[in-house]
Order: sequence, then structure tokens, then C-alpha cells
Amino acid sequence: MSAQLPLALRLRDGLTLETFVAGANQAVLATLTPLLAGEPGQLYLYSDPGLGRTHLLTAAVIQAEQAGRRAVLLPGRELAALPPALLEDFDHFDLLALDDLDLLAGRPEWEEALFHLYNRCRDRGAAMLFAAAAAPAAAGFALPDLRSRLAAGPVFRLQPLTDEALVELLRGRAARRGLTLADEVAGFIVHRGARTPSALLALLDRLDEHALARQRRLTIPLVKEALNW
Repeated sequence: MSAQLPLALRLRDGLTLETFVAGANQAVLATLTPLLAGEPGQLYLYSDPGLGRTHLLTAAVIQAEQAGRRAVLLPGRELAALPPALLEDFDHFDLLALDDLDLLAGRPEWEEALFHLYNRCRDRGAAMLFAAAAAPAAAGFALPDLRSRLAAGPVFRLQPLTDEALVELLRGRAARRGLTLADEVAGFIVHRGARTPSALLALLDRLDEHALARQRRLTIPLVKEALNW
């Protein structure tokens, strides 16, 4: 990646495939596996916010880099403030991941640049991962050829996790931090909190800080105190 690009592309600590709780999204992981093994192709993910799109793209880039491949994660939210011509620098990667792609939709210069980047990457045999809030046909892209390219491979809508899977997610994150989080406490957080992985993990961050500051264990009374429940 060009050192001149002012993109905040820090790969987030802990966002790996091992920490992704798939639930009903096992087919997504199965489709992703050959792309991470070096096969050419593409994968398009969409969902409501907070269900793990960024986690999966970040994890894919981390794993590809660890395997010695050239990989990059481009966040649409940050790209939107930059000139589309910068995409000319990104066709030499083995794996290209574009997050929040729909934030570039409806902008003719960006759509044209994405279309040409897609073609160059496909011709090189790269793997391409896309994530957005809606399916290709509903994401707001005006360029028909770009819509058809994005829909040319597997398209998955990420499914919400069950309560049991959300408890697993919280307990896994807590364990990696050295915290003890009982099933009943995790279940209470899931029952009372916003029911998306990102929102629940943000709550766990707050609880971790609260418990550490008071040198107390994570219990239901402490959760109620910290979150005013």
C-alpha cells in the first residue's frame, strides 16, 4: 500500500477468524476458505450494522498476510473523502477487501474507478472481498456493469446470532482478556443489551473497565450498577 495514503487501516486487535462466532453463517466461512488459500474469486457480504462484516474482512486480511500474501483492507468510509484515482495503486494485491462499499455508491467517478479496479484484479487472478449494507442490486450503485460485477460471485446476507451464540461470543472475548464471565452473567447482558455482536462487545469493554477500576468480579449486580440497568 502506498505510504502516502492517509488511510487509517489499522487491523483491529482480536478480529481473527478464530474469534468470529459464525452461528448460521458457516457457509460464508466455507466460501471464504479457498480465497484465503490463494484461489482467485470473490465474495460479497451484506447485513445490518454490527453483525460482523468488518470482523470477517479484517480477519481475512490478517490471515492472508500471515500466509505471506499481499493483502489490504480499504474502508469505504475513509475512501469517500479521498480522490478515486488512488485506487490505481491497489491492483497488485493478492487479496483486496473493500468494507462499507455502499458508501461509494451513487458517485460516478468512484463507481468508474471501482469498476476498473475490479477488472484489473480479476484479470490478475486476485481474491476480492466486498462488504456493504445491502445486496449489489440494492446498494445504490448506478453503473450497471459495476452492479453485475459485484453480483458475479457468491453473495451472502450475514444472519444474526442466536442468544446462545451471543453468550459464546461474550465469554470468548472475556476469556481472552483473562476475565471470568459466568453463563448467567453473559446471558443477562445479552438479554438486556442491544442484540448485535459489536454492541455487546462494546458493553463488555465498559464492564471490563468498571470492574477493573473497582477491583470486582463481573457479576449481575456489577453489570446493573455499571450500565444503570
